[in-house]
Amino acid sequence: MISRILTLSGTSSYFLLGPRGVGKTKFLLTHFPNALYIDLLEDEKFNMLISSTQRLEQLINDSGKKQVVIDEVQKIPRILDEVHRLIEKNNIQFILTGSSARKLKRAGVNLLAGRAITKYMYPLTALELGAKYDFSKSLLSGLLPSAYLGENTKQYLFSYVATYLKEEIQQEGLTRNLGAFSRFLEAASLSQAQQINISDVARQCSVERKTVEQYFTILEDLMLATRLPVFTKKASRDMTQHPKFFLFDVGVYRALRPKGPLDMPEEIDGAAFETLLLQEMRAINDYCDLGYYFYFWRTKTKLEVDIIAYGERGILACEVKRSAHIRREDLRGLLAFKEDYPTSKLFLFYGGEKRYTESGIAFVPLREAMSDIRNILS
Repeated sequence: MISRILTLSGTSSYFLLGPRGVGKTKFLLTHFPNALYIDLLEDEKFNMLISSTQRLEQLINDSGKKQVVIDEVQKIPRILDEVHRLIEKNNIQFILTGSSARKLKRAGVNLLAGRAITKYMYPLTALELGAKYDFSKSLLSGLLPSAYLGENTKQYLFSYVATYLKEEIQQEGLTRNLGAFSRFLEAASLSQAQQINISDVARQCSVERKTVEQYFTILEDLMLATRLPVFTKKASRDMTQHPKFFLFDVGVYRALRPKGPLDMPEEIDGAAFETLLLQEMRAINDYCDLGYYFYFWRTKTKLEVDIIAYGERGILACEVKRSAHIRREDLRGLLAFKEDYPTSKLFLFYGGEKRYTESGIAFVPLREAMSDIRNILS
């Protein structure tokens, strides 16, 4: 049993959002063992409530409980109206989980604004795993609980991808052409940790540009991917415009990315390094309410910094290098960023073993950094 950092305290109601497989259900069963648990993936409960959402009140009254967990609430979006009513009428605490923000947005989650706090759950973190954390393993398997802790990692990850294609995309009717979406996923994985060129992706998967734009939005709504915008605040240089793309978990990225004799392992692993760091930073930032927003920085002259964390606590500029040997030219982006933002803190996370500071840059072995992200962000 891995203790998660996420906390849901008090008597407030919550939306707990995150992709399937990150551990939402197990977390809630552990933290709310006496709650009425309603799983909308169960046919019986789904059929009962989709025909009449008012039956929810009867289920609650019969249970005599004041805490109610509704799992995969996006399956019946209009049940939110009934949830809203019961919070007001009977002071019930609801914990609502979802793996698709798309349907919840359309249903008007704002109806519960002020009455339900939104929290996100991510794959496991190095901080949560503690002594069980293995950097090399996480770089290959990712940190979905069943992938990292299970025995058949590759089989699970390929099944995970297929499950999303079948259940979330096809059954929810998010796209009519499953084959085109499958080709898109492979093409998108080639853009991992890189700026997105929509036209190139469309050409690779033989799909119209407008459709590819919609596909990227679907991935974000399912919380399977994020796009980092360019950091342009008080910019003194000409900046590029296209965001960077990241699938949410390095194991899912590896499962989706096509591999052939012309693929360089260094290229795949380089994207994996950067994905793993961003994965940990986003989770710790949200779990600990640190308040950072994440960007990247790239000028039209190709000076670049991989990840920018920006918030009231300051600006952190983070470069990621797979190599253990750092050249002077590897520092150009960080040093240029420091010229434009003198108060920023500079970090270079790399594949070496020594932690030191040089030219105002903190060199941190990525193996070591993964368990120290909370201190770094603080």
